[in-house]
Amino acid sequence: MTAMMNGMTVHPTGDVDQDFVAMMVPHHQGAIDMAQAELRHGHDERLRRIAQEIIVEQQQEIVAMRLALGQPLPAPEPAPDQLMPGPSSTTRTTRAHDHTNMNMSKDTQ
Repeated sequence: MTAMMNGMTVHPTGDVDQDFVAMMVPHHQGAIDMAQAELRHGHDERLRRIAQEIIVEQQQEIVAMRLALGQPLPAPEPAPDQLMPGPSSTTRTTRAHDHTNMNMSKDTQ
């Protein structure tokens, strides 16, 4: 909450559109952060579903606002509560890739 409130403290530039986005992005990011906390620690499935919707909707609105002003978009990142693929995922991908290469070499022989 503190990060959101601090982020929303904007000195007016005189450009209402710029000021609106400068204040709304931290506000939306605060909602995303709170929703992620619900997904990590919450137990009520209804609230967890709402939290998932909030994350998607707020991210889309941030993108739309930045695009409207021609601002660059941040690089995509996995959500902090998502696990990164482990060795077993890499192994499966590698095996599938090797299998494809083996099929291709048989076809060309």
